[in-house]
Amino acid sequence: MARKSLIQHGLILKNNVSRIVVVGTSGSGKTTLAHNIAKKLNISHIELDAVHWQPNWTPVQKDVFLEKIHHIVSNDKWVIDGNYSIVRDIMWQRAEMIIWLDYSLPVIFWQVLVRSLRRAITREVLWGSNRESWRKLFFSRNSILLWVLQTYRRRRREYPIMFEQPEYKHLHVLRLRSPAQTKKWLDEFEHF
Repeated sequence: MARKSLIQHGLILKNNVSRIVVVGTSGSGKTTLAHNIAKKLNISHIELDAVHWQPNWTPVQKDVFLEKIHHIVSNDKWVIDGNYSIVRDIMWQRAEMIIWLDYSLPVIFWQVLVRSLRRAITREVLWGSNRESWRKLFFSRNSILLWVLQTYRRRRREYPIMFEQPEYKHLHVLRLRSPAQTKKWLDEFEHF
């Protein structure tokens, strides 16, 4: 993406946009970016995983999840990160901007591996008091590493098609293709 385009998107974000969804493959850095944007704009940050997961890796009931997301997006200013298709329409119809972290598979896989190893070693508490474990990371069908491999190509194929749907034509879509490009974009919009 050209420098001018990055600056234009920075101006859009800083001056006009207050409802943003950050998407991308697991481990791409959605939560970190969403948190940084929310902090810079002084608006709420909502992590869908935190809304979805209860203790013992139990998902919240579907109707409760939908109700919570409806309530969240009824507010005027927010940044939401996550890919849950069950709430996509609710978020995207109300959002003004989508930021897609479309990094290469090696970059994402490395990021999720490092993050997951750190979490397993430190026993970091995640959503709903859950923790990552060695067993779940390396020896489970629910491994986040396996999930990244299973969903990466599908997301890259599906997102451009979804962005073209008539119900999402109102969205400003920013596709960032590397952590360096994301950092540059974040740094540049901060100065406006």
